[in-house]
Order: sequence, then C-alpha cells, then structure tokens
Amino acid sequence: MKYPRIHKVEAIDDTTLVIEFTNQDVKRYDICHLLDISMFSPLRQPAFFKNFKVEHGGHGVVWNEEIDISEYELWKNGVTLSIDRIQHEHDLNNS
Repeated sequence: MKYPRIHKVEAIDDTTLVIEFTNQDVKRYDICHLLDISMFSPLRQPAFFKNFKVEHGGHGVVWNEEIDISEYELWKNGVTLSIDRIQHEHDLNNS
C-alpha cells in the first residue's frame, strides 16, 4: 500500500504535531513515546521540537540529519482528526 505524503505540519504544543496529508486527511501525532529513545531526546526542548521542516516530497518531518519521522509512522500511528475536532484544537491553541 502506498501511503499519502505530507502536505503540511503544525506543532500545536510542545509534543504534538498535526499533519495534513496529500489526500486531505489530518492526523495528530504525539511524540511522548519517542522521548525515552536517546536519538529523540533533543525533542524534549520545545524550541528544538518546533523547528522542523517537511522533507522534500512529503516523505517525513525532519529536525536535523539524525532526527526525522517518516510519513509512514505519522500516517500509521497518528490519530485521525475530524473537521470539528481540528477547528476546536485550532481555536484552543489560538485563544
């Protein structure tokens, strides 16, 4: 199965990404379970966590040469958000 690519990503707090995929699905992904892995420990710093980019072609989210999360991981283990929930979370983060 071919997974959709990442269209855009937003950090909504210090450990959570909201990812919009090329098929218009939106998922929330919490990185807390990764923070005990030494490779991902720099993501504990909020400023570092929020300083990411979408890899060319939408194949992942990248922080540096050592830290990235693939579109497969984000798609497979992210929580699908409904339009109502997306708007609610957006409103909470902008109030």
